[in-house]
Amino acid sequence: MQPIPLLHPDEIIVVVDDSQDIFLLFQDFLNRQGFTVLHATTAAEFYHLLQTRYVALALLDIGLPDRDGIEILPDLALHYPELAIIMITGTADLQTALSCLRLGADDYLTKPMHLGDLHHAINTTLENRRLVVDNRAYQQRLEATNVRTQFLHQLNLKMNNAYLSSVELNDVLQAILVGITAGEGLQFNRAFLALFSRDHQKLQGQLAVGPSSREEAGRVWEEIKIKDLHLNDIIQNFKNSQQDANQGVNRVIRELSIPATATDHTLIRACAERKSVFVEHGQAQNYPVTAQLLELLQADTFIIVPLFSPSQSLGVLIADNFITRRPISAGDISDLEIFASQASLAIEHSYLYTNMLYKMQELETVTQELEKNKDLLVDAERYAALGHMSAQLVHAIRNPITSIGGTARLLTKKVTDPDILRFLNIMAQDAAKIESTLEDLFNFVTESETEKTCQPLYPLIRKSVMLLYGTMKKQGITYQLNLNEPGPDLYIDGQKIRQMLLHLFRNAVEAMPNGGLLSVNIKQDSENVSILIADNGTGIINSNIAKVTDPFFTTKIYGTGMGLTLVKKIVAEHQGTFLLQPGPIGGTIATVTLPLDKG
Repeated sequence: MQPIPLLHPDEIIVVVDDSQDIFLLFQDFLNRQGFTVLHATTAAEFYHLLQTRYVALALLDIGLPDRDGIEILPDLALHYPELAIIMITGTADLQTALSCLRLGADDYLTKPMHLGDLHHAINTTLENRRLVVDNRAYQQRLEATNVRTQFLHQLNLKMNNAYLSSVELNDVLQAILVGITAGEGLQFNRAFLALFSRDHQKLQGQLAVGPSSREEAGRVWEEIKIKDLHLNDIIQNFKNSQQDANQGVNRVIRELSIPATATDHTLIRACAERKSVFVEHGQAQNYPVTAQLLELLQADTFIIVPLFSPSQSLGVLIADNFITRRPISAGDISDLEIFASQASLAIEHSYLYTNMLYKMQELETVTQELEKNKDLLVDAERYAALGHMSAQLVHAIRNPITSIGGTARLLTKKVTDPDILRFLNIMAQDAAKIESTLEDLFNFVTESETEKTCQPLYPLIRKSVMLLYGTMKKQGITYQLNLNEPGPDLYIDGQKIRQMLLHLFRNAVEAMPNGGLLSVNIKQDSENVSILIADNGTGIINSNIAKVTDPFFTTKIYGTGMGLTLVKKIVAEHQGTFLLQPGPIGGTIATVTLPLDKG
């Protein structure tokens, strides 16, 4: 015979009958089927077994010494819905059998009975019991899933309102963590968030929400209960009412800093593989868990969920039940993953909005600077055009005029005829005038008095770069201003310093016709401040470094090199120094050093 299935290995069958002979008969038969069988001679004994043992099936006699078997059927059906019942009686009365079935019995047998009939009745009843219990369990799981889905839907609606009400990244991150830990949210005790830096070189802890101890948790939860704070209230009041309660966990997460190159680290691997990692008792399947991470969080059970957009990894969420020690279920992990996908979109939205604002501000600054300083650009172009013309005149006219003037002066010493001598003197004088004009062209920068005032350096650098923004964008050049605010104040002629900076930036841009990086760095000591302007362009041949500030020296097809002559002159007027040198991996570094004294 096939074994009759039970739901639990500790389940038993109880024969509820005051006849010892009936019990022994049933016990012998059922023991051979592999069942554990106990005897209850009264209803009271039967109830005691129900309360102390896992009873799968009762073979219940109608006529018991203390209570009628039919009488207790409604109570059994109400309080023990998973109990299977086969009524056993010596009365073959149809109405009695129907009454038993209506009141909750699964089958009805009359004495005496054939053991084959008993086996069939028991087997069928237990199979039906299994189906009913399984169906009930599936129904409960379905209802729980439906409730969870409704909960997540409502949570998503609330979080959408929170995300859409603010695009500031810090506000978005706070809303995410509150959603994970709030009573109306996912109800984790603590939540930590780490994001990759903008250059994607390291994963850095950003923000955390949650208590540091059970006592602190009690205070926070009691405050939420007393004030009847809901999810939106907590998000709105996070900076004020909840900030103190999160100082401890924020100190913890800000110690987290992992290089992106640490590919074996649990958090970096979770990001790279875009898979959640469940750490339980310090272990994770197929993932190493570093001791430093366990020590940092002071917890050995937590869930790590990656945050990512279609184009890049953003960071990770870490959540645990540090205070309550409530186990993290598969449902909790699934809910957090759903929540994390929405949080990723919110973070990406914040990034895009911030970048858009930056670009708009950048373009607005460019427009304002171009409008305010168009004269400076015109002057720069005038210097370039005048320098080009000067070079042409110098090369085309200087040598012949020098020859004519020199010959005229030589002949005046050998000629005595006064008329001829007068003409020779005129020739010599006019040649000298032309030579003087050429010299003026050579020093094409108009002489002007330097007007120095004390003013900040960094705005001059930013405004000068902005004047070439359009050209840089067209050539695919990016710029990087490494300026640690607030920056020094210098005693300078702001207009001339901007003129100097513009020439240096133009030279750097012209050296990168196919794109590159223009970077500006500042070095400062107690006496001087140095401006380092670096490009990764074509560079300058070492043998030409010493000549580049000479008037009219150039390696360009167009241009004269007069711009660097002007730079050198302006720097000298400010008692500074100017240095050009090759970059460490190509390109050129122009260094302007100016004194910090106030004049």
